[in-house]
Amino acid sequence: MSSVPAHEDREKQSAALTSLLAAVGLTAFKIAIGILTGSLGILAEAAHSGLDLVTAGMTLVAVRISGRPADRTHLYGHGKIENLSALGETLLLLLTCAWIVREAVYRLMFHRVEIEVTVWSFAVMLTSIVIDVSRSRVLARAARKYHSQALEADALHFQTDVWSSAVVVLGLAAVKASARYPRLVFLRDADAIAALGVSILVVWVSLQLGRRTIDALMDRAPEGMEERILAVVEAVPGVRDCHNLRMRYSGPVLFIDLHVLVDGAQSLTQAHQLTETVEHAIQELAPLADVTVHPEPY
Repeated sequence: MSSVPAHEDREKQSAALTSLLAAVGLTAFKIAIGILTGSLGILAEAAHSGLDLVTAGMTLVAVRISGRPADRTHLYGHGKIENLSALGETLLLLLTCAWIVREAVYRLMFHRVEIEVTVWSFAVMLTSIVIDVSRSRVLARAARKYHSQALEADALHFQTDVWSSAVVVLGLAAVKASARYPRLVFLRDADAIAALGVSILVVWVSLQLGRRTIDALMDRAPEGMEERILAVVEAVPGVRDCHNLRMRYSGPVLFIDLHVLVDGAQSLTQAHQLTETVEHAIQELAPLADVTVHPEPY
């Protein structure tokens, strides 16, 4: 039964823990500055970072559980917990966006709030951008290396933080300009509009992530993988045909089952050696694959 190697599990957990600690600091910083200045854009970012704090905790738990070996009740391992974690993060992001949109529309239509734009307003957002760029790269690198959807979800969150923080900085600059130059008074609502921009970005990315997560939970085969596996297997000397190919992901591990037609005159030992050759050929395409080959006499 397949399990995640210990060194891979430690590296994934380290990336998730670093993300969690960064989220704690940024959330507290943004809440404090958002309350002091009254900026909805910064408070929207604080809510986003608070959500990142929750999702980073979910990711850390998911990564720890997914590294457990298969057992009697989870014969394919515990990798699906990463997909569930990513789906939970997506739903939380969408709920946060709904709150931000509601508050932004309220401020634009019914109750204008005067915002105090200070040096700290820009300091918190620029600090956020620097930290988010760093941790999104670390998480994305680990996600690609270990094919972890939970780490990918975390990385996407922090990439959206970079975009949304940049939008908020522009909104704060516009509000500052409207206060200094009377002709630009129309820019005084830029902060609320920036918050709406943040929401649109986050909703778009969340829907993309949600679609991939649901595909994984529904055991959708990787696009183009079936054709590549069939071509590789049928190119192995001694294989007459390949059929009944099935694939499913459980976390980073791709489980592959297939049947091959082989020469009926082969001995059991020769047939076994041929199936091992087929397994190695497939694992060159998918290094983390857990392959099961069933030989049938031609």
